[in-house]
Amino acid sequence: MTATTKRIESPAAGLTERVRSSLSVIGSQEFILAALIVVLSLLIYSYNPRFGAERNLLNILSNSAYIAVAAIGMTLVIITGNIDISIAALIGVLGTISGQLAVHGYPVWIAWLAPVVVGILIEGVIGYFVAFLRIPAIVVTLGMASILRGGLILATGGAWIYDLPQDFFLSQKQPLGIPMPIYFMVALVILAALWMRYSPAGRAIYAIGGNKEAARLSGLSEQRVLMMVFLINGLMVGVASVLYTTQFTTIQSSVPSGLELTVITAAVVGGVSILGGSGTVIGALMGAILIRTINSGMIFVNVSAYWLQAVQGIMILLTVLVDIVRRRRQMAAIGRQ
Repeated sequence: MTATTKRIESPAAGLTERVRSSLSVIGSQEFILAALIVVLSLLIYSYNPRFGAERNLLNILSNSAYIAVAAIGMTLVIITGNIDISIAALIGVLGTISGQLAVHGYPVWIAWLAPVVVGILIEGVIGYFVAFLRIPAIVVTLGMASILRGGLILATGGAWIYDLPQDFFLSQKQPLGIPMPIYFMVALVILAALWMRYSPAGRAIYAIGGNKEAARLSGLSEQRVLMMVFLINGLMVGVASVLYTTQFTTIQSSVPSGLELTVITAAVVGGVSILGGSGTVIGALMGAILIRTINSGMIFVNVSAYWLQAVQGIMILLTVLVDIVRRRRQMAAIGRQ
């Protein structure tokens, strides 16, 4: 006759665990950024109540959308220990392709789909050079950025694209009074977050970025994971280019200035370690909204918008320093065990 014993957890132990869980959430980068956005918004609102107008708040979220979508792909790339500085040039090229297709009479769905397909193809080329030829991503993407930027100017001369069809402006549509880019942003971030957390492929990205040798020994192919990441990045950049381009009634065939810095800032400030191995797309979303909140706030408090890039640079430096200190403390704690 056998006896079974049950482990009885004391109420105090259960309460302690719940407290620890709550503190973990409160101390997360996502919660800190959300709180910072709220506090910053209240401060700006106290200075200029027009900041709190519904139209302005919707504009902040709508203008955050293409940055947040591009930051999804950038998050995956950085988690693997790489970086892509070609996305601004790529968005400029893809936006021009989209606009040219629209004015030449192609159905708008083709004008929206073509940039996504081309973005995947170009990022696939980048991924091949990084994954299989072992060329550092910063070198490959720097070269690709120069090729795309120069090719765009040679092909178009920076000309403006006019007379776009009315149904082309996807980002100007407002189902139920909410700008369409917000729907894309929320849907894609949720899908990406769930995929990264619960799918084997999503977890493999963290494994490659955290410890390549351990990932290899466990049977993961670094080349396949990197190719997958850059292809997904191309998909997100393609969608971001459509959201960015279709918010304007005319399109200039040029590269958006400083856009790559904004996307990288959103990802890094959102908690993505520049050294790889950690980060979430939810944090990148919060980073994008924070940047747009700061940008909008500068206008309402009469501060030159040119300060935004300086602020972004400071945010990146501070976030990287905090990440390095945190990692050193973790290594020191492991060494003491």
